[in-house]
Amino acid sequence: MRPAPTILHLDMDAFYASAEQAAKPSLRGKAVVVGGLGPRGVVATASYEARRLGVHSAMPTAQARRLAPNAAYLVPRFSLYRTVSDQVMELLGRLSPLVEPLSLDEAFVDLEAGGTADDSASARATGEGLRAAIRAVTGLSGSVGLAGSKMLAKIASEEAKPDGLLLIEPGTERELLAPMSVRILPGVGPATGDHLRRAGMTTVHDLAEAGEAELVRLVGKAHGHGLHRMALGLDDRPVVAERDAKSVSVEDTFDVDLHDRVRVRAEVERLAVRCVERLRVADRSGRTVVLKVRRYDFSTLTRSETLRGPTDDPTVVREAAARLLESVDTTGGVRLLGVGVTGLADYTQEDLFAQAADARELAQRDREHHAPAAEEPVPEPEADSADQLAARRWPAGHDVHHEEHGHGWVQGSGIGRVTVRFEEPWSAPGRVLTFRIDDPLLRPADPLPLVRESPDYSSWPASLPKSRSSGAAASGGGESSP
Repeated sequence: MRPAPTILHLDMDAFYASAEQAAKPSLRGKAVVVGGLGPRGVVATASYEARRLGVHSAMPTAQARRLAPNAAYLVPRFSLYRTVSDQVMELLGRLSPLVEPLSLDEAFVDLEAGGTADDSASARATGEGLRAAIRAVTGLSGSVGLAGSKMLAKIASEEAKPDGLLLIEPGTERELLAPMSVRILPGVGPATGDHLRRAGMTTVHDLAEAGEAELVRLVGKAHGHGLHRMALGLDDRPVVAERDAKSVSVEDTFDVDLHDRVRVRAEVERLAVRCVERLRVADRSGRTVVLKVRRYDFSTLTRSETLRGPTDDPTVVREAAARLLESVDTTGGVRLLGVGVTGLADYTQEDLFAQAADARELAQRDREHHAPAAEEPVPEPEADSADQLAARRWPAGHDVHHEEHGHGWVQGSGIGRVTVRFEEPWSAPGRVLTFRIDDPLLRPADPLPLVRESPDYSSWPASLPKSRSSGAAASGGGESSP
């Protein structure tokens, strides 16, 4: 633990949905849901307006539509999100050489290492300056937590949401944590939280009072030891800028055990796609796909499959994870699912050729094995419907350009038509027009920047108050405040 709150955690607010609202003036202040829109679609992010209606991430889109039938449902635009993420990470890099990204919209920053803060006043000034810079450059809001450890900085940013800042003064950690739910601690999902509740532990104070031995008895040695340290507010993990990751993985703990085998498979496939997204952000590929299943009785099973070459192909990882699931008994229910890729490597030309050759070889073997007799007719593949083709060509929420009407975005498509709202991030809400899906004047387009004229932050953060170690006196109170 540090004697000053110089570890900063930034978490962008409802990132995907907020970016869509910033890009589409007609959606500002309205419920927006971003995710898969098909029958097995899952919510990636919901705006705060949608969250007030009960919609949350990882929820099936079909359930979200029942809760928020009038919300805007959009397909993710990762090219836009990566561009905005790069802008945010560039600002963080100006604060310190030690920036630890956790995802596109979340990162830790060691302010002390960058000389931008060494006490509460300078840390607060840096945090507020960062929030202002992010809004000016991207048009979006982010919540900031400041504390003497990574765990507490992350808790602080969560408590500050949306669009706030919370600074936790070193020495006040236990008092702050004591009344909070056990779910606030990292690694305590719904299943573990329910297990602790049945043992009479609902707050962090209860965990601290129970003692390490009791927690080890309840949840196991490794988890129990860590849980007790967290309950005492102890966390000595450093901010690490460059980590040689051995694996990339994602996992979800479910509020209610999953019993439907089809739903379990859908969740595994969704996690596989998310895992590949993280692989690609890190510019890595991997050879071994790992499936993790925690069952209703807290027993955890892992299965793995090693591919013949490294990949970052979502189809390859998704199908491997689905194959691994077939060997797992999910009778009784599933509490947690996870998909990971290990054996990470940078792509090489040989890797790509090997992967393509393997795919061709496997496909050829499959054709030979399943080749029909000469006298049997080869069935024609089932053709996609016009609406399916339109949905793929004109995904809801994606950008288009019309030679007469300019830039717009797809509101929806069907029955041979595509409906477009013509507006830009800096315009007033625009008008809506409908076209044939094969209109020659309409074409897909790249996203526009969210801010028309981004301010020059090339000298930032030189304008921030300097820390005492930089030779300038810091001023301001050190009270924790949202």
